[in-house]
Amino acid sequence: MNGYQDGRLRTRWRRAARLFAAAAALSIGSAALTAALTVGTAAASVSAAEDAALAAPAVSGVTTGGAHTCAVLADGGLSCWGANYSGQLGDGTTTSRSTPARVGTATWVGVDAGTSHTCAVRTDGTLWCWGANSRGQLGDGTTTRRSTPTQVGTATTWARVSAGYEHTCAVRTDGTLWCWGFNRTSQLGVGTSPYVATTPLQVGTATNWANVTTGFAHSCGIRTDGTLWCWGYSSDGQLGLGSLGSQTTPAQVGTATTWTGVTAGYAHTCAVRSGTLWCWGENGYGQLGVSGTYQTAPVQVGTDTTWSRVGGSGDTSCAARTDGSLWCWGENSSGQVGDGTTTHRNAPSRVGTATTWTGGLDVRSHGCAVRTDGGLWCWGDNSGGQLGDGTTTQRSTPAQVTLLG
Repeated sequence: MNGYQDGRLRTRWRRAARLFAAAAALSIGSAALTAALTVGTAAASVSAAEDAALAAPAVSGVTTGGAHTCAVLADGGLSCWGANYSGQLGDGTTTSRSTPARVGTATWVGVDAGTSHTCAVRTDGTLWCWGANSRGQLGDGTTTRRSTPTQVGTATTWARVSAGYEHTCAVRTDGTLWCWGFNRTSQLGVGTSPYVATTPLQVGTATNWANVTTGFAHSCGIRTDGTLWCWGYSSDGQLGLGSLGSQTTPAQVGTATTWTGVTAGYAHTCAVRSGTLWCWGENGYGQLGVSGTYQTAPVQVGTDTTWSRVGGSGDTSCAARTDGSLWCWGENSSGQVGDGTTTHRNAPSRVGTATTWTGGLDVRSHGCAVRTDGGLWCWGDNSGGQLGDGTTTQRSTPAQVTLLG
């Protein structure tokens, strides 16, 4: 098969990502020895480290990039850590960090990390992006890499943003949807042209978009009427439209009007509908939560009807249930499923025994999630210091991260 389907581009992308992460790990150096961060494992008893964590500011949201992590604190502060080869930490350098560091002094309401760029919305409704920009994914009208947050236009009505591999999409408070960056596979939803957009382009004329999610070469979004729409490349059925090939503008997935959440992985998609969980697309690692080959239309994951939300942007997905339990599945080569193994899972595997996973969650080659008390826990690949524990040691179970105020 040609293009993305033959796997060659994907292999090159992953090899490059590993090289970047390895280089980033080398630059962390001795700073890790004096890191102002404590970590406690989920199985540990109350300790001085956990006491310190209790005093740290709570986290309201978290996002995992290719080899970096960012979190919005309850006080509105933003912290990032991990690989920084493209300036994706936003601290004005390209030096990697294995412990969290604040991004300026502004206050933020949401953040999303792409493979090597980051975008976030401030409390004043402005949108800012930083990091890699070779395909215009920062939306600032250039293809210049930025190591500090750079404003996207002048609008003050941005509500939420999703950063993909080399494209970005965002929703405004008026319900309009905008995308920019790489458009090789029509992942911007505006047709086949332009090939690259360095500033936001409106996607259609609909004014009822509620959220959006970006994968490697496709995007999906949910409207306020509960309908689900996807567009871009469908090498393995990741658009859920029952066929392979490209979709140049948003196309509705089935006829259901009860979708409440969706996440776009590398070449698969998962979504929640009336408490049930559905996935489609590539399934080489079991990332659909079922056995078998790729699926071009949504397939239900088990029979449980208490799923509340789902997250993930690689070949792994995680989802939480209304009882506060956390489950992950798919690729697990770096322990990103969080079940204490590195065995790929083709069905949801429970992450520990805690029932307090009611905050944000995200997973790629590493995963992070927030508990009821605002505590942040991360696990999986740590080659770029993205677990925030002052080391580059991989972890296959969640460890708590302390973000200093």
